Amino acid sequence: MTALPDLLELRPGVTAFIGGGGKTTLLRTLADLLNGHSVLLCTTTKIYPFPDLPNLTGADEVRIAAALKQHRAICVGEPLGESGKLSAPAIPVHRLAELAEFVLVEADGSAGRPLKAHALHEPVIPLESSQTIFVAGASGFGLPVFNAAHRPERYAELAGVNVCDLASPESEARVRLAEGVPDRIFLNQAEEPSHFRAAGVLAERLPCPILAGSLWKGVFVKCW
Repeated sequence: MTALPDLLELRPGVTAFIGGGGKTTLLRTLADLLNGHSVLLCTTTKIYPFPDLPNLTGADEVRIAAALKQHRAICVGEPLGESGKLSAPAIPVHRLAELAEFVLVEADGSAGRPLKAHALHEPVIPLESSQTIFVAGASGFGLPVFNAAHRPERYAELAGVNVCDLASPESEARVRLAEGVPDRIFLNQAEEPSHFRAAGVLAERLPCPILAGSLWKGVFVKCW
């Protein structure tokens, strides 16, 4: 069975992850699956620390390099007030990429919603990123846009629907086309036949590779 990093065509360097529906879980999963490689997780916005990884704050390059030798996968950032979250690390991304083979960057937030439309200041994708992977949650399809999407008014505007209308793969495709198609899309939370049919609709309407599956179940299918 082809491993998830290969299905996503991850390559060494910097990869940005945007959207909703499980970005943080995807980063943590990939850190495990990239066994044998050094992996650095971080954000350009804000992210909760990973409870089962070293979370380095205020770290210089020497300390980061030492942590990667000892642990292989780490998270780096700066404390964000009393929120408990981490913000972007103080060290530039291009320097982080010299310390770790893979730098996986969460480049926007979704407030826990499965679908996402971006404000004008989003996403914050590092210039060094070699690819951008958009994550969407299949659980959002069939829910009213105001429940399914982060920034629902913007999502509805781009999709040409009302915030009370049900989100669908067709509306998701329209939003992706309006915002600019990413390098690839991962439809997470795909655990029912209808979810894989939804991935097929996305594949028909979008000019980028679509991967559908479930991080929880560990099953993934490429859609063209």
